[in-house]
Amino acid sequence: MGVPAGVAQGAVLTGFDGSDGARRAVAWAAEEAVRSQCALLIVQCFEWTPPIMDGWAGVGYTTDVGGERLRQQAEQQLNEIAESTRHANPGLVVETAQLDGSAGTVLPQTAEERHAGLIVVGASGHGALARALLGSTAAELVRAARHPVIVVRGDEVDGPDAPVVVGVDGSALSDRAVEFAFEFAARHNAPLVAAHAWSDWPVGLLATAPMAPIGRDREDDALRQAVRSHVDQYATRFPDVRYELEFSRDTPALLLTDLAARARLLVVGSHGRGPIASTFLGSVSHAVLYHAPCPVAVLRGD
Repeated sequence: MGVPAGVAQGAVLTGFDGSDGARRAVAWAAEEAVRSQCALLIVQCFEWTPPIMDGWAGVGYTTDVGGERLRQQAEQQLNEIAESTRHANPGLVVETAQLDGSAGTVLPQTAEERHAGLIVVGASGHGALARALLGSTAAELVRAARHPVIVVRGDEVDGPDAPVVVGVDGSALSDRAVEFAFEFAARHNAPLVAAHAWSDWPVGLLATAPMAPIGRDREDDALRQAVRSHVDQYATRFPDVRYELEFSRDTPALLLTDLAARARLLVVGSHGRGPIASTFLGSVSHAVLYHAPCPVAVLRGD
């Protein structure tokens, strides 16, 4: 079962493997598709390696009987989740596709072919199995996909005061993250928190000698003003979005993970290279994927 030819471009694409985490991801993706007024495409990636059976005279042969049965069972689950999603979201166009290959390869390719707006995948809790699943799917997607990738983990904080949190470092990739965060906040009528931490800036960007308190204060003021100016250029485009700035002498990953405890979405880039950038976005995106208690959006550089 390939990708339906009628799926509208700009659809929200979500991966589905039958797990509870994937079901939460489908529900999250469906809500976003409704808010974005676009279609939802649920993709099931099927991988099957037939076992080698003992044949006559010691010659091995393979059988695909088990694989076909698993494919049919998986397709039934896919059809059921699509039908329940349509029922829960009247008017939403929901299409499905069962494609051969790994999610880390198939989902980015399908997103490119269909010009999808988002890729949404699920992640389970914080145990060893969840880390293994994240490492094999979500982290691979973040590395490979040129589209924004949403990893739905934990419980999304609901309510009018639950903010969208975005990491800011002044790089071109940070621009994409900030713009995405403002657009998402506008769709959800949510406030926004733009966060910046600078305790792990490269040493070359700081004075080589210990900074006097007044010098450090001036440096802090300059950084705050740079971040404020950076965010303001997007705030003017989204005047209905209430936003605030959060600064901290902390590691960026710790700051963002702490703010994520009350967030409906955390937005980060996968790299950061800019005039006020450090390692803020890069290893940080990897860290929050594992530890943030809310859905995480990761935007990768070209």
